[in-house]
Amino acid sequence: MMFSRLVAVLVAVSAAAIAQTPEVARVFKMRCAGCHGAAQQISGLRLDVREDAMKGGYSGPVIVPGKSADSKLIHRVTGKPGVLVMPPSGPRLTPAEIDLLTKWIDAGAKWESSGAPVQTSKAKHPHWAFQTITQPAEPRTKQSEWARNPVDAFILARLEKEGIAPSPEAEKRTLLRRVSFDLTGLPPTPEEMRAFLADSRADAFERVVDRLLSSPHFGERWARPWLDRARYADSDGYEKDWVRPWAWRYRDWVIRALNSDLPFDQFTVMQVAGDLMPDGGQDAKIAAGFNRNTLTNREGGIDNNQFLFEAAIDRSSTIGSAWLGLTVACAQCHDHKYDPISQKDFYSLYSFFENMQEVDTEAPLAGEIGPWLQKRDEYRGKRKALIDQYKVPELQAAWEKEMLRASAKPGERTDWDLAWDCLLKLTEGGADGERIMRIPLEKRTEREADTLTTHFIRNYHFAVGQKVWKEHKLDELDKKLKELSASYPQLSEVMTVADFPRTRPSHLRVRGDYRTDGIEVPVATPAVLPELNAKGAPTRLDLARWMVRKDNPLTARVTVNWVWQEIFGLGIVRTSDDFGTRGDAPSHPELLDWMSARFMDEGWSMKRLIRTIVTSSAYRQSSRVRPELQTTDPDNALLARQSRLRLPAELIRDEALFAGGLLTMEVGGRSVKPPQPAGVAAMAYGARGDDSWAESKGADRYRRGLYIHFQRATPYPLLMNFDAPKAVVTLCRRERSNTSLQALNLLNDPVFIEAATALAYRTLTEAPGTDERIKLLFEHALNRPPSLGEAERFRKGLATFTAKYAADAKLTRDLAPAELPGITRIEAAAWVNLATVLLNLDEFITKE
Repeated sequence: MMFSRLVAVLVAVSAAAIAQTPEVARVFKMRCAGCHGAAQQISGLRLDVREDAMKGGYSGPVIVPGKSADSKLIHRVTGKPGVLVMPPSGPRLTPAEIDLLTKWIDAGAKWESSGAPVQTSKAKHPHWAFQTITQPAEPRTKQSEWARNPVDAFILARLEKEGIAPSPEAEKRTLLRRVSFDLTGLPPTPEEMRAFLADSRADAFERVVDRLLSSPHFGERWARPWLDRARYADSDGYEKDWVRPWAWRYRDWVIRALNSDLPFDQFTVMQVAGDLMPDGGQDAKIAAGFNRNTLTNREGGIDNNQFLFEAAIDRSSTIGSAWLGLTVACAQCHDHKYDPISQKDFYSLYSFFENMQEVDTEAPLAGEIGPWLQKRDEYRGKRKALIDQYKVPELQAAWEKEMLRASAKPGERTDWDLAWDCLLKLTEGGADGERIMRIPLEKRTEREADTLTTHFIRNYHFAVGQKVWKEHKLDELDKKLKELSASYPQLSEVMTVADFPRTRPSHLRVRGDYRTDGIEVPVATPAVLPELNAKGAPTRLDLARWMVRKDNPLTARVTVNWVWQEIFGLGIVRTSDDFGTRGDAPSHPELLDWMSARFMDEGWSMKRLIRTIVTSSAYRQSSRVRPELQTTDPDNALLARQSRLRLPAELIRDEALFAGGLLTMEVGGRSVKPPQPAGVAAMAYGARGDDSWAESKGADRYRRGLYIHFQRATPYPLLMNFDAPKAVVTLCRRERSNTSLQALNLLNDPVFIEAATALAYRTLTEAPGTDERIKLLFEHALNRPPSLGEAERFRKGLATFTAKYAADAKLTRDLAPAELPGITRIEAAAWVNLATVLLNLDEFITKE
């Protein structure tokens, strides 16, 4: 079919231009079906690249200009005896199509300079991950009827090679529950389950997939694993661990980007260098907040240069792991011991982030501009009057003069040294305090001036002492300014970054020590990968665009592998953060490359990639364990069945609240603080008991786990018990543990008790009798009716619990806080206990 279209397009063009058409270029990327024997003769070659075609395989040139009879390409497409015919599956080339190629070769097989793909380079290392991605042909299989799409063909080909049959398809209830968790992170409702079971159309499952992909909750589900890679948190980290009130703006951008199916190449560029995009706008600056997720140390007495260095190290290492799948951080102190990444390479990559500055900037939310404009002048006038009343301009001018002197003569006055140190860790506005102070007063922006003045008012005591500070009543002024700001409309802000001009060349750091410069290094990408080819001095924007170039062999592979891992629990490359020589080889290398090539060719669409995977037969298999595979494939890498996986931490909590009808379905917004065990917040630096964790009220109390405020020093215990990351460094794959603390969480945590209570009450009010209520309880919690044995056990359990609570009034009041019309507290408490049983089942927290 492709060649038929090709002939119609090319009959009017000269033979020399044939190789320049996109469709011929695609034809020339054909690979043999196998990876052994004669199939290797042209496997992996880029026949749309002249140098590849002239060199050919080990048995001779693929194309011999002027001699079609000696060209391996013609031997393949004509099916010469003893040679594997191409293409290996599907319709063969017609005589007219073969004649077209023959005439082009006999005419000299000319490539014009513009004919070869741009920015294509030869791999500089034999390791598989550094080879250019080409799209392999779909393999032939014996059970071809099993395959719904090419993904299945690659899976089945490997299974047939191992003599293993795939598993049967899972039942419809399991399929809907599985795909609902995978695409939205939520179970289906009883109504959605009934509708799916009643839908007998051949494409019923595909219709469900399309509905879930268009759900606003898709972005929430897929944002969470990406935020792991982005090491997202709501606080600075280190000892002080101050809160970042605007961090959530970046999280919201990720959710919106995924919901809108922003192409992954744009998703990448905007996060790495959105602040440098000439037409990026506010969204691009928010996206660049990816770079602000690194830790920030605001301790007194530290060397600020050290932690600026550490932040740039983290940013470059994160790029290496999250997008390139390389452990580049190993080369911070010395050449990488295993991968072809030198210390010079590492600092060349590091240099893209060396001149980065952290910036908080105004980025109004919807509806904020109007009220702010109406009241702005009035607010500015009152603020100025207060500042003048307390004689701040005169005091601040003298303070600035002394601060600059302290910076020039460190050690002369320790009190002013401390004040200078505090300025370097300025948090008001996320600005660089030293930079602002060195700007003449008349050249400062309004925001810069406000930032420094606010810092002066709050921190003057570091220089002059508490007594003098209070004599000037600056503590009183600080309080009044806060109250004034709270009483007037203000604009929301975002955490972003900006580059400042380079003042010196970039250097390697000897043994990774920030204080010891080594040789000068260029701003460049690792030498083993394609060259950057930037016009002028390379920038982060050049780096970001290089990361998603089609000749970059890593980004598409790493991303496809990440998506596969999220769906099947194990990546095609098990070491999803290490595609280097010490990482695992791919279990299905041709499948990985087929999906990676298609991912790029189809516009880097995450939703199309995910749809291809979840509509496959491989995805729909039963997860029932097969004893005969326990020794041959214990980790299910060959995918002879589906994987049975415990849900991620956030989804377990979400499911419990969802079952009880409590979950707030609003998408996006600020982080929230739901109930947590007493004493956790008190462990934080400077905490005043549990007051520092002001519990959210109303609907915010029941928001999805994605929105829980993540305090790095004292993270939410439920999430940590179920293996959420610490958000200190990038994490490409969560572990799944099984501990007694998890069982205690499900049984005793206030969230699960409240969810069980709500589930019991909704069951009592939605169904009339015992049997109907037991059935509804199971449908809300497990998306299925109970078996006969389960129903009988629950009837007996109900009688036992009723007798127990009839004899214990206090326990009954604790479990049944309200008495509904026609339902006694004893009855309610018994049903709460039954609901708790279901919420503690392994089946409840598992994706089958």
